Amino acid sequence: MEEPSPSTTSPSPSPRGWLDKLVQLIAGEPRNREDLIETLETAQERGLLDHGALSMIEGVLELHELRARDLMIPRGQMAVLEHTMNFDELLQRMLESGHSRYPVIGEDRDEVLGLLLVKDLLHLIPKTRSDEQEEDALAGFDVAPYLRPALFVPESKRIDALLAELRASRNHMALVIDEYGGIAGLVTIEDILEEIVGAIDDEHDVAEDVLIRAAGNDRYIVHALTPIEEFNAATGAHLSDHDFDTIGGLVTHAIGHLPQRDEVIELNGFKFRVISADRRRLHRMRVTRLGAHTQQPES
Repeated sequence: MEEPSPSTTSPSPSPRGWLDKLVQLIAGEPRNREDLIETLETAQERGLLDHGALSMIEGVLELHELRARDLMIPRGQMAVLEHTMNFDELLQRMLESGHSRYPVIGEDRDEVLGLLLVKDLLHLIPKTRSDEQEEDALAGFDVAPYLRPALFVPESKRIDALLAELRASRNHMALVIDEYGGIAGLVTIEDILEEIVGAIDDEHDVAEDVLIRAAGNDRYIVHALTPIEEFNAATGAHLSDHDFDTIGGLVTHAIGHLPQRDEVIELNGFKFRVISADRRRLHRMRVTRLGAHTQQPES
């Protein structure tokens, strides 16, 4: 009796994951960042990456080009606490601004003594004591024992390196110092993450109230709903509001389609870079005045 010959059919290979496919796609070793972005966009078009993943990867790649001065909140807009404040004054300032941590300053904003975390004071908030007992307990309150060391970084520090340092030191905030040793502003880990994943709104964010925020010398974070007249007044621009009311409408028309994140256009001496948008509308832009100092390569 003839034995059946063994089957020559190979077991069907298991489907490769998207990472294997992506590795195969970029096997040609892109020569530069532009080649890599083009390769990733091709991967997205082939369905190997969704648009959100592509946007985050591009955000990570962009961190290498950004410096602390590009993302910092300028010193004039920093929410700070004075070391001479009593407990009630500290609590009132915290309730007004709604942040979770604050630089505590000495004589002026250039003298940062440390950082104060709101959670470190929660146990001091009176619960059932009388007013007289409360006053006795908090009389002569000194904030110094509650301060944590602050992290100081130069304006020129790369954002990717800053993110690594924040993670290694388990800090959520860094104070940015200028070339003279003064405080130029601050950067939070949330500011950096927003460059990767887009805007992170929390219960303390005022969605539409702050339409223009200074973000360094001749740099601004601008909400798309900002009236053109208000944008001109804040930046010294001379954009026409004859056909459009908002800066977002003007930029969208100039680009010719609904802008996507990282799209760039130059208008009347300003560079507009989209930093937040979805399938329905443009949200926020980073605006830079084009001039002699902004055209020089950054060190």
